[in-house]
Amino acid sequence: MTTANNLTTQPIQPTPLAKPVLIGAGIGLILISVFLLKAGEPDPSWSKYWMIKPLILVPLAGATGGACYYFINRINYQSSTKKALAIVFSVMVYIIGLWMGTVLGLNGTYWD
Repeated sequence: MTTANNLTTQPIQPTPLAKPVLIGAGIGLILISVFLLKAGEPDPSWSKYWMIKPLILVPLAGATGGACYYFINRINYQSSTKKALAIVFSVMVYIIGLWMGTVLGLNGTYWD
């Protein structure tokens, strides 16, 4: 009688999508909050709740950038050079997305 070799391999558990999305949104929220707190007195012609728009749009842009980072880095690259380029590319996508969210959030107030 032969013995069966029943070795099971543990699948690699990837990082859940929520983690980079929440980190990206958190970075966006912190950056826009610091900017708005240091901005000074608002223009009296703006509405009473003018801060709501940037405080929603910038973290959403950060969350979207975090999701892009997650999906780009899930690709299995054969070489470490390609992996490093993918990380640099995904960070650039995050920064550009965060910048665009900031522009959209501050449009009509600080950037008229």
